Amino acid sequence: MSDNYLTVIPTDPYWRPDEDAADRAAAVLSRMLPDDDARRGLEATRCDRVEMVFCGSNLERIACPHCGAEVPLDSWGEAVDEHYGEGFPTLLVTVPCCDLETSLNELVYDWPMGFARFRIEIMYPNRAWLSDEELATLAEALGHPLRQILIHI
Repeated sequence: MSDNYLTVIPTDPYWRPDEDAADRAAAVLSRMLPDDDARRGLEATRCDRVEMVFCGSNLERIACPHCGAEVPLDSWGEAVDEHYGEGFPTLLVTVPCCDLETSLNELVYDWPMGFARFRIEIMYPNRAWLSDEELATLAEALGHPLRQILIHI
């Protein structure tokens, strides 16, 4: 059996809201869900260190934000492993295609994913992506811009 999650994270991987803002945003997101089954799967998590929020089997490709070339999964995986072992104190990497520095968080992921110290996650959300308007409303409640990720594992 597979699991599906709708997850929102701050665009800044190191930013983490206080508990009041996290609770407020979770309540706003709860009202955007279609039913009580989806609401039961909602969880807001604040972490002490940056974590990777992986889209699971939805990942199709990773591209360089500078030149658009595809980043090989093996070199990306090595960079993630190296930074993970250090606790993600930095997300800076040099991309092999054009030898420029960027952040793991700024690579172009198809499907979206990212890195964060805070997330709101809904297991079995019974809906697809949040609309731009919904995402903006949620970001306003949280006090920080957000990125959304659909996870399939």
